[in-house]
Amino acid sequence: MAPLVLGIDSSTQSTKALLVDAESGEVLEERRATHPDGTEVDPRTWLDAVDEAAGPLLERADALAVGGQQHGMVLLDAEGEVVRDALLWNDTRSAPQAQTLIEEMGGAQASVEEIGSLMVASFTASKLRWVRDTEPGSAERAARVMLPHDYVSLHLAEPGTAAFTDRGDASGTGYYSTREEAWKPELVEAAIGRGLELPRLPESPNEVMARTAGGAAIAAGTGDNMGAALGLSLGPGDVSVSIGTSGVCAMVSGTRPGDATGTVTGFADATGRFLPMTTTLNASRILEAGRALLGVDHEEMAELALASEPGARGVTLLPYFDGERTPNRPDARATLTGMSTSTTREDVARAYVEGLLCSLADGIAALEERTGTAPRRITLIGGGARSRAVQELAPAIFGREVTIAPDGEYVALGAARQAAWALAGTDEPPTWELSGSRVVSAEATPQVLEAYRELKGRTEGWG
Repeated sequence: MAPLVLGIDSSTQSTKALLVDAESGEVLEERRATHPDGTEVDPRTWLDAVDEAAGPLLERADALAVGGQQHGMVLLDAEGEVVRDALLWNDTRSAPQAQTLIEEMGGAQASVEEIGSLMVASFTASKLRWVRDTEPGSAERAARVMLPHDYVSLHLAEPGTAAFTDRGDASGTGYYSTREEAWKPELVEAAIGRGLELPRLPESPNEVMARTAGGAAIAAGTGDNMGAALGLSLGPGDVSVSIGTSGVCAMVSGTRPGDATGTVTGFADATGRFLPMTTTLNASRILEAGRALLGVDHEEMAELALASEPGARGVTLLPYFDGERTPNRPDARATLTGMSTSTTREDVARAYVEGLLCSLADGIAALEERTGTAPRRITLIGGGARSRAVQELAPAIFGREVTIAPDGEYVALGAARQAAWALAGTDEPPTWELSGSRVVSAEATPQVLEAYRELKGRTEGWG
């Protein structure tokens, strides 16, 4: 009988747990539990959720791993008790602190050289500085700092286990060097004003880091984007485009990236390679905004969009509804232009879908420019990728054929694949066939992207 592995995704919104056949990758059972809303959350609620979702599957697993939301700050005191609620990746109150840390490091280029990316408010280091500046009592109590996936992994390990993490998730903290492949404790001290205990890093990406009380192996785990890349079996040059609350374009690369503009973040992946990434704040919420405006459901929204023509008869949407990260316009708002008395509901729906895809096309183009590698394969995932209009129009906007991945929990599946890799001890992760994918193509519509970029240029400086 093939061994079974447990992959866990502790995301912003919920915990998903998959029990998987380690040899074939077949998902045998799936469970989930919700998380509280907010950008500031008691991390102990994640432990309750993982007990609910993964607990009933744990005794059947020979190995497990946890994929988790990146960047979140979990502060513990010397006794291992939570100091304050965790600040999550989408808590941007530390934006001024991020800018200060960049200046203290010697500027944008120095930041990229040191940590692989330009420091932003999402990164853990900026949140440490915010605590130092606004909650000196919390800073004084803090003895350890962990990422969300580290905290959950430690909860599943037998008592007495030291905390551990992986290079992929560590590369989004702001105090890990992707050049030296090591923690930079001095950057932690600079951020919060004192040294903190950091989780142990693996010597190899398939290392068994701990055991459960029942003896199951625990792999290092990783960040959610790195887990998704593993779950999709991405190889060098492959790009995943995730259309969720945010939009994430990630490319597996063998080369350490460096972008002082901050457009591309230079993360490490979970296999020993790198995962340069572009992120937009607005993705599926663009479709939600269009659907609400037009008073239709998702299928009706898609039908309307597909009934219009490329370029939406001159209507163009710049979809910065809640500000934007790529490009960095935190105070911007959306712009809908080109409307006339002949503009139809179909045109407006089309403009919303095209605006979403054009923003992601810019993210793909930035990856190609910064890595010097043309995408080998583009795979769409996420809730927004279920839209029929998104699926049909993506290859036209991207100018390339696109693979539509079947619905799946790819972060949890990637964690399961990492657990199977640790269990096998092989040089490369096991090969799991991803059945149900389909490839779509369409005639390219470069004029749509040109109109979008022209509007983006005209609005530079608006917000």
